[in-house]
Amino acid sequence: MTLPSTHDVALAAERRTAARLLLAHPLIPSDGPHADLFPLIRRHADWLGKRFQQVFGYRLLVDSSYARLFKAGLGAGSGHRLERSTGTPFTPHTYACLALALSVLVTAPEQMLLSQLVADIRAAAADAGIELEETGRVAGKRTLVAALRQLVGWGVLIETEGHVAAIAQEASGEALITVDRELARVVVAGPLSQARDGADLVRRAADPGFGGPRTYVRRMLVETPVVQLDELTDAERDWLRTRQRREAQAFSELLGLEMEIRAEGVALVDPEEELTDLHLPGTGTVAQAALLLAERLVEQLRPQEPGHPATGGTLVIGVAVPDGLVDEVLAGLIAEYGQRSNWQRGYLEDLPSLREAVLDLLVRMRLMVRAGRLRAEGEGLPEGYVEEAPDGRTVTDVHGARPGGDGWVLLAAAARYATHVTVRPATAAGKGMDVQEELPL
Repeated sequence: MTLPSTHDVALAAERRTAARLLLAHPLIPSDGPHADLFPLIRRHADWLGKRFQQVFGYRLLVDSSYARLFKAGLGAGSGHRLERSTGTPFTPHTYACLALALSVLVTAPEQMLLSQLVADIRAAAADAGIELEETGRVAGKRTLVAALRQLVGWGVLIETEGHVAAIAQEASGEALITVDRELARVVVAGPLSQARDGADLVRRAADPGFGGPRTYVRRMLVETPVVQLDELTDAERDWLRTRQRREAQAFSELLGLEMEIRAEGVALVDPEEELTDLHLPGTGTVAQAALLLAERLVEQLRPQEPGHPATGGTLVIGVAVPDGLVDEVLAGLIAEYGQRSNWQRGYLEDLPSLREAVLDLLVRMRLMVRAGRLRAEGEGLPEGYVEEAPDGRTVTDVHGARPGGDGWVLLAAAARYATHVTVRPATAAGKGMDVQEELPL
């Protein structure tokens, strides 16, 4: 076997660095925070464009002043939300302000006063029949500032003199801003011209097109913390089962990610811990409480004999969380850790707020979820999408692997954070069936 040359190794490392950067930051101005790596993207633009298109169905546009990876969505409820500097998620009103600002900026002059931009946004809202009366109040002004700050962060707006936060000042503040119209035009990745409304835009963006199950599964793997088997259709589960070893190698070469294959699903792990916007364990009250809650719930709710059907086990992807158990555990954690761990007083005195924040993090980490219809049951599929496995192919049965109803479900991946972990070796029945790594999470 011929070993790769030093040049080949260096070339692969450069391409991997550029691909990882684009995956984490799909919009990269040439003079932004990643200006030092921008030449790397331009140098390998053709190769990167072909690979992103082949693997994920993503389009890459590299200009002299920016690089834009047009990621496709994964459907309703699966987006990566935008947040204010405080960590508070954008509200629908904030997103509306952001969309209206973009609609104005694509044809705006190169420089303009902040007051004029605000006036143009209000005019655009009126033309679209969108109510933005709150922009005249303090809360509304702060919402608009959050949207404009996001555009500053993307490089669409440059604060030439003053700051966009001047909007929220009691005495009408002013600022001079510079507009990058090209960046404004490439912010939105979805098919705007084809969509009838917002819901249709989300649905169309999530359609994997000709790539079908192959493209959708790869997007799920790289864009979510973990992919549970019942979040995939029969065709998608069949493709993943037959390709998972080769895909593991491909993801390692392209992005430096390692694939973990378990009975309940698959996850891509980044040894460098760079390609995630969520961290658990983490710092702060919410992250600490979330980790402790996950540990306690796993201890109390762990099923007795989980496993893989191929080895005679029972597939358990999720277990029901009894009503009131989350509040009970959180109250105990506050009493045990709240004071000595210096948890935020606001959360110590407001259990519902702590519960909401903790569950939000666990849901985004795909460790807990509300019960409901799943993709394996046909939920959220694009029109005409093939969901059945090829004739004669047997796929893992996921029906009943998690409870129905409308309560909370603790997902198998939460066991990763348990204090005591039990690993059962594969049985003799499983030998030669390519399930040796498919152990309970």
